[in-house]
Amino acid sequence: MRAAWGRRGEPLTVQLSGANARRVVFGAINMATGRRLFLVRHRQRSEDFCAFLRLVAYQYRGRRVALVLDEDPSHTARPSQALATELGIRLLWLPKRAPELNGMDHLWGHGKDHVCADRQYPSIDQQVERFVTYLAGLSDQDALRQAGLRSEQFWLKL
Repeated sequence: MRAAWGRRGEPLTVQLSGANARRVVFGAINMATGRRLFLVRHRQRSEDFCAFLRLVAYQYRGRRVALVLDEDPSHTARPSQALATELGIRLLWLPKRAPELNGMDHLWGHGKDHVCADRQYPSIDQQVERFVTYLAGLSDQDALRQAGLRSEQFWLKL
């Protein structure tokens, strides 16, 4: 929780779920159209990223695809890189510690601010569903804008 209201001088009750549940949302945005793909997984391991690569390949079959990625271990793992090569997906690496260059990080931040911040959901699955539904429901132009891809200062041009 980032912030909450309470009476001055009185303790504020913050409800916690009591479980450290976690979900990972893999996502990609098409820089030209704003079309988005999402895949929810329980972990962020090589096999999970490979499942996302298969989804991307299926959705963009017959087209050339390049993914701009950070160097998360699930992305750099040998099986992930081998599958990307097999599927004809080019992996382009962002510099280390440069999340400001990653359009998806900006989109994630927007979604977290609007869906996740200062809210307790009955379950992690409901929170993830709401998060993905919100981001998928943005218009393509809004998604591109929130990702920073329409900015004159964005570093990568089509």
